[in-house]
Amino acid sequence: MRIAYLDCFSGISGDMFLGALLEAGLPARVLEETVAALNVGARLEISRVTRSGISATKVDVWIGDEKDLPREQVSHAHQHEHAHDHSSAGVSPAVVRASRPHHDEPHRGLKEIRAIIRGAKIAPPAQKRSLAIFQALGEAEAKIHNTDVEKIHFHEVGAVDAIVDIVCAAVGSLALGVDEWVCSPLNVGGGSVECAHGRFPVPSPATVELLRGAPVYSSGVDAELVTPTGAAIVKTLCQRFVPFPAMKIAATGYGAGSRDLPGQPNVARLTIGEAVETRLAASPDIPEDTIAVLEANLDDLNPQVFGYVMERLLADGALDAFGTPVQMKKSRPGMLLTVLARPEDASRLTKLVFGETTTLGIRMRQERRQTLARRTVAVQTPWGEVRMKVANLNGSIANYAPEYEDCRRIADEHKVPLKQVMQEATRRYLEANS
Repeated sequence: MRIAYLDCFSGISGDMFLGALLEAGLPARVLEETVAALNVGARLEISRVTRSGISATKVDVWIGDEKDLPREQVSHAHQHEHAHDHSSAGVSPAVVRASRPHHDEPHRGLKEIRAIIRGAKIAPPAQKRSLAIFQALGEAEAKIHNTDVEKIHFHEVGAVDAIVDIVCAAVGSLALGVDEWVCSPLNVGGGSVECAHGRFPVPSPATVELLRGAPVYSSGVDAELVTPTGAAIVKTLCQRFVPFPAMKIAATGYGAGSRDLPGQPNVARLTIGEAVETRLAASPDIPEDTIAVLEANLDDLNPQVFGYVMERLLADGALDAFGTPVQMKKSRPGMLLTVLARPEDASRLTKLVFGETTTLGIRMRQERRQTLARRTVAVQTPWGEVRMKVANLNGSIANYAPEYEDCRRIADEHKVPLKQVMQEATRRYLEANS
């Protein structure tokens, strides 16, 4: 499987993503043809730059009605909703807001943006992905402003260069033929950013909403490193946010922001390769088998029923069953139910989980397992017999423990503290095997 890993150690913005795509092997003509198809009076300027010693590709959008000024010298903002996208790439808000008159960029809504995208001669999958990115942006803005998504009028992200960024990102990400996009935790930066409604802390409200559920952090740099456009691209493309995945690397590329940052290169790194299965070396002298693992997320199940389901699973042949507290979408608390089973029992236990819980889906996989050889021996205590579970490794005793149910029964019958029964059983076992 071909995977792409976005390493956002200095954040991510639209232009940084495009630069990384180009360095990772995307032909420049793909983006140039996309810009021409949009027919919005823009063109690309692609250059090589250095950011804190790292050579990277910089992509600028030039807009004809601004006398061919590169975008870091052109205002997107006229005190618009977000002066984010290129301050995150390292441009100061004062520069970003310096030039463009108020009337040059209309405040486009989703309807106008959809018309531009659907009117462009680009492949339907790229149109669909472009619209999904804008939909994510619109939903984030609508939630922040407590309004309907169709009533949102974008400011900076409705500008020509942002439309170019997003559509080119959609086209380019598909052209690379990647099966799965994966992202690192995102460095969001720090400080504050000036918006139409005042000064807001970094990350901006839209970025925070878009990155809900993703791992984020700040390295302490006083700059906006993740922009709403960058966040929307990541949200739409990436399903996993993990450290560097196991892969056989085929290509890598660096996309540059617009200036150097103190103490770190202002680049986003894209690595593409074939996923490889990581298999831990098994100890040859320990028995190994294969088990089925069933998992289901539950956020609307009565806790009393959850306990009952656990008992049913164990009674019906599960090797083990346990629950892990998790926080699910929309910040709902829930439980992750995990069942370990013999492969031949997986289908039956899956039906049990569907029948007894509210889940709509169960994840299934097989995993290798190594287990110590186990046996049971009996020891006599002053209150009766207790079974001891004993595990062996290469003929030597590795672990031992009294059977809980035996100790509990004795404690109840003889009114003796449970811990005393367990301690006495262990002592008697050690005396007999010293």
